[in-house]
Amino acid sequence: MRNNDLNGKIVLIAGGGKNLGGLLSRQFAALGARLVIHYNSENTKADAEKTLADVKAAGADAILVQGDLTRVANVTKLFDAAKERFGSIDIAINTVGKVLKKPFVDTTESEYDSMSDINSKVAYFFIQEAGKNLNDGGKICTIVTSLLAAYTGLYSTYEGLKAPVEHFTRAASKEFGSRGISVTAVAPGPMDTPFFYGQESEDAVAYHKSASALGGLTDIHDIAPLVLFLVTQGWWITGQTIFANGGYTTR
Repeated sequence: MRNNDLNGKIVLIAGGGKNLGGLLSRQFAALGARLVIHYNSENTKADAEKTLADVKAAGADAILVQGDLTRVANVTKLFDAAKERFGSIDIAINTVGKVLKKPFVDTTESEYDSMSDINSKVAYFFIQEAGKNLNDGGKICTIVTSLLAAYTGLYSTYEGLKAPVEHFTRAASKEFGSRGISVTAVAPGPMDTPFFYGQESEDAVAYHKSASALGGLTDIHDIAPLVLFLVTQGWWITGQTIFANGGYTTR
């Protein structure tokens, strides 16, 4: 896809019901894409249904698919549902993630396992299923974190278990490249969404806001255009993690 024509393209978005995923769903719908919007559980169902209503109001053909993607069978079912409804898939975007802010010595085995499942395992098998199911010339993009370039404590499981996604991205791009499939990752800074605030104190929020060179937290409206670019005109970028954070971290 050498232009930004998304009319009629089939776009699957994991975590597509709210926050950045919800914004992407709405923006892709406005550009004529047909959408498969994934959400995790009853806790996010209302947000996902609101997003679905919005994209249908924009004229988009779209479906919702619920599933806990830490179970690989549900990742497979998600892609199967997309192909059953639309026949094929052109673009697969994974926005799924979980943050844990906790001292290294206090992190439990169950917390580690949960963080590993959500941040690494889901990403691996999502890319795997995309590689199996996307049309030639397809696009895969995963949301990671700018903490991958940070020298910091307290986020050992979050940044540590997002880190493998960089290599998953490189490896998949190499293996899928002969089919014209590009594979990228986007690393935002702390985003001004409920996803960010749950584990941060007021002092920590103030620090994160002051840490970026351009000032403030990352706005999801500054990330969505980058994702759109990478899965359309920016298709020649592959195997790379793009840091988009206003100068919060760099490398």
